[in-house]
Amino acid sequence: MQSISKNFKEIRINILSGLTVALAMVPEAIAFALIAQVSPLTGLYAAFMVSLITSIFGGRPGMISGATGALAVVMVALVVEHGIEYLFATVVVMGFLQVLFSVAKLGKFIRMVPRPVMLGFVNGLAVVIFLAQFNHFKNIANDGSESWISGQPLLVMLSLIAMTVSIIYLLPKLTKAVPSTLAGIAFVSLLVFFFNIETKTVGDLGSISGGLPSFHAPQVPLNLDTLIIIFPYALILASIGLIETLLTLNLIDDMTNTRGKPNRESMAQGFANIVTGFFGGMGGCAMIGQSMINVNNGALKRLSGVVTAFFLIFFILFASEWIEMIPLAALIGVMFVVAEKTFEWGTLRLFGKVPKQDVFVGLLVGAVTVIADLALAVFLGVIVSALVFAWEHAKTIKVQTKIDNKGWKIYELEGTLFFASIANFQTLFTPEEDPDDIVIDFKYSKVADHSAITAIDALAVRYQSSGKKLHLKHLSPDCLEVLENAKGMIEVNLLEDPKYHIADDKLG
Repeated sequence: MQSISKNFKEIRINILSGLTVALAMVPEAIAFALIAQVSPLTGLYAAFMVSLITSIFGGRPGMISGATGALAVVMVALVVEHGIEYLFATVVVMGFLQVLFSVAKLGKFIRMVPRPVMLGFVNGLAVVIFLAQFNHFKNIANDGSESWISGQPLLVMLSLIAMTVSIIYLLPKLTKAVPSTLAGIAFVSLLVFFFNIETKTVGDLGSISGGLPSFHAPQVPLNLDTLIIIFPYALILASIGLIETLLTLNLIDDMTNTRGKPNRESMAQGFANIVTGFFGGMGGCAMIGQSMINVNNGALKRLSGVVTAFFLIFFILFASEWIEMIPLAALIGVMFVVAEKTFEWGTLRLFGKVPKQDVFVGLLVGAVTVIADLALAVFLGVIVSALVFAWEHAKTIKVQTKIDNKGWKIYELEGTLFFASIANFQTLFTPEEDPDDIVIDFKYSKVADHSAITAIDALAVRYQSSGKKLHLKHLSPDCLEVLENAKGMIEVNLLEDPKYHIADDKLG
């Protein structure tokens, strides 16, 4: 009996959360479609199809996918220059690229994204979500000019936003029977309707009335010229979509202490975009804002995403008139809360407690996410993190020296010898001052790449030029095979020598 009650509660939570997310997705999908300069239905169809397919087949239950702003800002140039049919073709190719990514099982590499990059990504997107809402505070004239709303309309909007936010934060203290986000949207919408309060609504963004999406093969020439046009856009869109999706998957994994399946999610997203491109949608990927709404509601089943998709198509087919009456202020309030809950406030307490380079990487990724785009921010963050790691790791190369009973000087090398540490490595030795026989023991170190091999060879030449005899111990067979000048100086001990490999093209 208790199990039945628990299952019923889970189903209720996922259904109500799906409805809440669908309501929050409508203005987002319309706004992103307008950014890409396509019709609102193009964004809504994408939200419906991508959400449905990824929820059923994806690797992260509870994550919500749909049309996103990160993709829309890339699409606009393509649509303006070549038209919407090229967009549909690009979305199909984008999907195929994402499927190939999954087939190659590359999703696992998202786990290599450093923690500071993840924090920068999350905080940057939180700021982006927050700032994006201010577009709704503008009036657009018939000639396309924009102006900020002011006076009483602004006060009304701010009051409704404050009311929505208050309900979302305070209602859970009284009851958790209904998701507080849904309650906030419903209460403010009913208040506006019954008291005939004049304020901006979803309908002001554009009509969402329409039918079911129908099959539509992109009307573009099937030739090399078309591929040359669409492939660069498809590659960028596929990269941005996968990065945002897999980082959101990582975030939800951390929040829920569970583990998603990156490759499965990549496959589902690719398949969803292929279908979307053939059914008049603009494509999509994971939506961090809507995913946070879902997770914070406790909806971690596939049902929530499926329900979201079905509510979206229900709105389009049967309830467009009612959905268009929802005040934008209620949905802005929801997204303000999402931004606040997405932002990792704990990172502010890390200043002065973690290495400065980690703080710098986090700030860099967050800033680039806001100013430019997510893909560039993550790539830049990973590159800077790798360079910082290499720089810090290079400092760990050091030696202990001693003289044995034969009068030989022994250098016991510690640390990893690679491209970034060879400068320090070269300063550790004094051929002119050393005795006639010198031993360099690599037992507590590792030779990592061709730069390290070159440095060892160069050191051997220095000792030969000084008339000294150099002995090299505990090098791997790979080193023996690749070394040139120092090859005859290696003392081989099959029982003690390490068996690691080095990164060198000469080894195939």
